[in-house]
Amino acid sequence: MSERIVDPNSDGEDFEESGAGGDSSHSAHAESSLRPAFLEEYVGQKKVKDNLTLFMEAAKQRGDALDHVLLAGPPGLGKTTLAHIIAHEMGSQIHTVTGPNVEKKGDLAAILTNLQPRDVLFIDEVHRLQKTIEEVLYGAMEDFKLDLIIGQGPAAKTLRLDLPKFTLVGATTRTGLLSSPLRDRFGVQMRLDFYPIDELEQIVKRSAKLLDIEMESSGANEIARRSRGTPRIANRLLKRVRDFAQVRHNTLKITRDIARAALALFEVDDRGLDNMDRKFLATIIQKFDGGPVGIDTLSSALGEERDTLEEVYEPFLIQEGLLQRTSRGRMATRTAFEHLGIPFTRESSSLSLPGMEPIIYEPKRED
Repeated sequence: MSERIVDPNSDGEDFEESGAGGDSSHSAHAESSLRPAFLEEYVGQKKVKDNLTLFMEAAKQRGDALDHVLLAGPPGLGKTTLAHIIAHEMGSQIHTVTGPNVEKKGDLAAILTNLQPRDVLFIDEVHRLQKTIEEVLYGAMEDFKLDLIIGQGPAAKTLRLDLPKFTLVGATTRTGLLSSPLRDRFGVQMRLDFYPIDELEQIVKRSAKLLDIEMESSGANEIARRSRGTPRIANRLLKRVRDFAQVRHNTLKITRDIARAALALFEVDDRGLDNMDRKFLATIIQKFDGGPVGIDTLSSALGEERDTLEEVYEPFLIQEGLLQRTSRGRMATRTAFEHLGIPFTRESSSLSLPGMEPIIYEPKRED
């Protein structure tokens, strides 16, 4: 299976799993091999794997292209990796592009007309495709036809081109932003969930082996517990802990103590929250009496884009029971107060965080 990167900027955040290249060819190969090539090597997401295995086997038995696949879920859970696995398992070439960079119908037409039978077209951030581009995809996905308009005005003509049967794999972090006509044309729709600690520990051990790192189970568990349920973060923390062990301890053996010391230096706490996560919760508590507060107000207070807060920080905080999204805004939960070491009572509590003035918290009651 070969790969064609249609958009040179499209291998962004999901390629974090591959890591940074080393000086030697062996190191570079080890880094790039962190991404599994087969489903049997892919850890976790059992239901997704079982269903994909079934659908791909049926398509191969028919000698047909796999139906179009929509992969949804928070960043870093392996959507790009699964797209590459699909192409590899189907023995096809993969063409990669990101939604925002397909600006004209001609751009998409050029990509589609270069596809071969059973090729995989992977569109990352598919929810950010322009409406006019989506409309071109409708016929391509459903009928494998491409309608082009040649010329302008009265002399304009419509040209219909036949396309080979291909598989469109779309990845999105915001399923709700997909238009219904586009979403309904994906015959296979799957959602990836955050990973439990035991599966993340398997991923850390596998990556450590590929990177020639000696990893104790306790060290792998420490990294896994602080990885926010996300393989990309687990691999990133592993490489940073490796750097810490190499420089501060002159070793490539990672123990629990080394992992703890490294992660403390990187300000990743025992629940996986980093400095920005804690600032997010502290802002709600300290500046807005624990909430509710609107996301746009939080965005201004934190100096972060709304999309970043909604896509990167909120899913994990909600998953951990630290944050609530209500019709009136975001609220910090009792668990968030406890995690930050702030007293929480049904009456009023004096709140104090290091470097912040204490305030009085009065829980808001719904009418």
